[in-house]
Amino acid sequence: MSKMLVTGGTGFTGSALVKRLISKGNEVVVLDNQKGIMHDDLVELGAKISIGSIADKELVTKCVSGCDVVFHLAAAFRKVNLPKSVYYDTNVTAMRQLLEICKSENVRKVVYCSTQGVHGNVDNPPGDETTPIEPEDYYQVTKYQGEEVAAEFIKDGMDITTLRPTAIYGPGDPGRFLMLFKRVKSGMFPFFGNGQALYHPLYIENFVDAFELAAEQVNGEDHVYLIADEKFYHIKDIVIMIDKIMKQNAKIKYFPFWPLYAIATVVEILYKPLPWDPPIFRRRADWFRQNRAFKIDKAKNELGYNPKVGLEEGLTKTYEWYRDNGYLG
Repeated sequence: MSKMLVTGGTGFTGSALVKRLISKGNEVVVLDNQKGIMHDDLVELGAKISIGSIADKELVTKCVSGCDVVFHLAAAFRKVNLPKSVYYDTNVTAMRQLLEICKSENVRKVVYCSTQGVHGNVDNPPGDETTPIEPEDYYQVTKYQGEEVAAEFIKDGMDITTLRPTAIYGPGDPGRFLMLFKRVKSGMFPFFGNGQALYHPLYIENFVDAFELAAEQVNGEDHVYLIADEKFYHIKDIVIMIDKIMKQNAKIKYFPFWPLYAIATVVEILYKPLPWDPPIFRRRADWFRQNRAFKIDKAKNELGYNPKVGLEEGLTKTYEWYRDNGYLG
């Protein structure tokens, strides 16, 4: 049995990882700045949860102490009006401090959760780890800066593996895929554009598999891996599959993309001085046109990664969770 720390461990991805680690007999410590919807379940399973900031050096040191592996998932995530300083302080400065603590505490392995978003739009899909780094928002910029911090510590002898996940989904996620299910349930799904943009899903349990494999890996060649399901899809085909699973027979209607983008730009500007996220913004509109599709050969060959759950099975399980937990009305 190993002692492991999961930062950001009460969130969707973190809680799934914590559950898996505990099921394998590990002692798991969790650090998060909020309880999250899975907090009580994780406590019942035996997780030792600390609520506080990843920037709190004393607290982080306490959580890291005695750990064999640290999974670093905590991050300032995409809030449209969040100051850049918050992103940098959390995703770069606090990460550097965490790695310094891990080094001083002789942690064997650190696994860092980055994002596919560091590549931006993939001009010639499918991309891979060598696809140009072209982040399109400050969240993505700071996640890549976190990778650069990791690279510094690797040069200094630490064993760190970075995972770049694609679009994570699954039971327990009240986020991006829920919007797709709700739109299908409404009976009409609007596409702004032709629906041919490429999207690469990642089922949550497949991603947890990758975390486990990364923790077992010793001194990988260059330490960075794109993690995704076996296949990528046109966004229209994902919606059609959701409709099939839900048995809704929703109508698909097509609209021009650029008016939506113009509206999103204006709304984003109007909401800038306000404390709330806008209902529509450019990053959300970009879902209809950006290509996010990747090869996962490197993770397969070097980590032994093999995504077991396909899209139809994953969407079915996700739908059942949404339905059973009242997210679809």
